[in-house]
Amino acid sequence: MTKRVLIVDDRSTIRSIFSKILSQRPDLEVCGEAEDGLEAIQKAKSLKPDLVLLDVSMPMMSGIEVASVLRKFFPSMAIILVTMHGEKIGKALASAVGVDAVLAKQDGMTGLLEAVDKALASKSPVAPVIEARLEPTAPELENQERAIDASHRE
Repeated sequence: MTKRVLIVDDRSTIRSIFSKILSQRPDLEVCGEAEDGLEAIQKAKSLKPDLVLLDVSMPMMSGIEVASVLRKFFPSMAIILVTMHGEKIGKALASAVGVDAVLAKQDGMTGLLEAVDKALASKSPVAPVIEARLEPTAPELENQERAIDASHRE
């Protein structure tokens, strides 16, 4: 079964590189891209990917903030934090935020594919009836997005 991936990074070159690497795998489909945290939440809501590759440092919202929101509303979605500072993020922070893996950008193609496999393998299937109850309603997501927007204007 093909797994759908959303790539989130503020740099188009990074998104393009990740997309090319992931597109080489027949079991992976890049279903979308986003360049900031707010767009990431909106695209995750509409596209419902199996996996989100999420840059830590982005405009509007950090990847850590986005990961927290996604984990709350989409608990079965696999999330990989991508950073230039892989070792500094650490397992403790990744665990606290609820991501499935942390990838240093310098880990290259092999590191990316290993992180994707690990993150997807860590997600156990959820029964469809339970999954339906876990999905947030549109008003819940809109309220969350408004709250995030308001906090960034302050």
